[in-house]
Amino acid sequence: MKAFLISPEIKKIEEIEIAGEQDIIRLIGFDTLESDSIGSSGDHLYFDEECFLRGTTGRFQVDKLIPVSGSGVLVGTSDDGSLQDVVTDIDGLRSRIKYL
Repeated sequence: MKAFLISPEIKKIEEIEIAGEQDIIRLIGFDTLESDSIGSSGDHLYFDEECFLRGTTGRFQVDKLIPVSGSGVLVGTSDDGSLQDVVTDIDGLRSRIKYL
């Protein structure tokens, strides 16, 4: 499914294909996943729940959500919580991210 990988150290957002949660864990680098809803489309930003405890470098913030340290993956979710294609367009996401 279509998702976006946010790499704050190099200030890059790229479209990627993932098969499921294991791909998100691999991309983020840790299995302590947390997610926040982004907007009303059902998209969720996945990140390492312990990112600040680990001292991960590179930080970003989407809209007014709490900042995230390290990589993040934005992917869509259905009403039942299963993963699906991201709805947000990449240019819209770029305009909503602030690198810290």
